[in-house]
Amino acid sequence: MFTSGAGIVGVEAMSSQINNSIEQDNLIGDAGKSDAEGGKDLDGPIDLLLLGVDARARWDVNDTRADTIIVLHIPATHDQAYLISIPRDTEVQVPPFAKSKYPGGTTKATEAFFHGAQNGGGWAGGAQLMAQTIKKLTGVSFDGAAIIDFNGFKGVIDALGSIPMCVSQEVESHHMTLVDGKPHWNADAKKMSGTKKKVVHKKGCRQMAGWEALDYSRQRYGLTNGDYDRQQNQQQLIKGMAKKAIDSGVMTNPAKLNELMKAAGQAFVLDTGKTPLMDFVFTLRGVTANEMVLLRTNDGTFSGNDSGREALKPVSLEMFKAVKNDTLADFIINNPGVVSKKK
Repeated sequence: MFTSGAGIVGVEAMSSQINNSIEQDNLIGDAGKSDAEGGKDLDGPIDLLLLGVDARARWDVNDTRADTIIVLHIPATHDQAYLISIPRDTEVQVPPFAKSKYPGGTTKATEAFFHGAQNGGGWAGGAQLMAQTIKKLTGVSFDGAAIIDFNGFKGVIDALGSIPMCVSQEVESHHMTLVDGKPHWNADAKKMSGTKKKVVHKKGCRQMAGWEALDYSRQRYGLTNGDYDRQQNQQQLIKGMAKKAIDSGVMTNPAKLNELMKAAGQAFVLDTGKTPLMDFVFTLRGVTANEMVLLRTNDGTFSGNDSGREALKPVSLEMFKAVKNDTLADFIINNPGVVSKKK
């Protein structure tokens, strides 16, 4: 999105818009790539950690967890992008983290962010501890990271008008209710008068407004494979946003682009590691939404261990090894089952 826009409004203006709109912070800490792994050199493969949090908890950083954990891999050819979701309930070894006074321990992946955010660690501390935890689990070091405020995505989608989404399973919302035809959080709807109707996401492909796309991407109860289906829907959400931004003409309209930048500023905290943001942007100019490949762990189904938590299957660990070695395309050819089924 940034790359397309830079060609329209100019590098200098675009750089100013990005820097003024999007909050930047150190999110990867000690999980960044070493000089031997490429360091700030973007000539090789690029790996980003994307963490989704619930905006409704943003005011209380001590009670925030990362329910969405995605590794974004771009090969050294810089012509494709792969999204790999890590199940929120995966059992992980979380290292000690002095910033939040966390001694280390065994827990669910979603809780690593929580432990890093305690005692003044903040969102940056949560992301840093999560990055270290995922590196320990997968072996993958990172060039950068982003905290995605999924509720903030509503403004981005609204700025785009809508995004394409496909519903593969009819599901009733566990979060929202229509009151006189307008969507509201369940807790708010209970206090309101008017005609109330359950939000039901019907099967089929269509353009979705911000609230509908976000609500659908949040559902996991009532779906055949629970959180795995939600992972796929959230990947679809990200791909749909990127594709709409590139294909809709928004990027050729400076006024709309500025509106989109402001909306993005409400949805992201960004870290580009040791690389200036605009260098990062132009390095990725060959990546488009059409080339974004959605991958799944554990065959897309729950794989529990003796403690009742998730455990990554050997083939999933091999997939992350392929990410680290930048041999993911060959791995997929030999293991086509890791590709998410198209909606």
